[in-house]
Amino acid sequence: MTVESEFPSSLGKVARRELAVNGITKYDQLVSRTPTELLEIHGVGPKAVRILTEELARRDLRFRE
Repeated sequence: MTVESEFPSSLGKVARRELAVNGITKYDQLVSRTPTELLEIHGVGPKAVRILTEELARRDLRFRE
């Protein structure tokens, strides 16, 4: 299954797929979530959250607190 996503390949195939299954494929969809909520998704670990945090910062965005 190929997932269309804005997220970098460094995030990992499983994390990108599981985020997509949960309706998250774009950076602007992350701002309504907390890192803790993402960690509750199977396949999304601390490394994925770190990468997403860095990518959000590059776009002047951040997770919900």
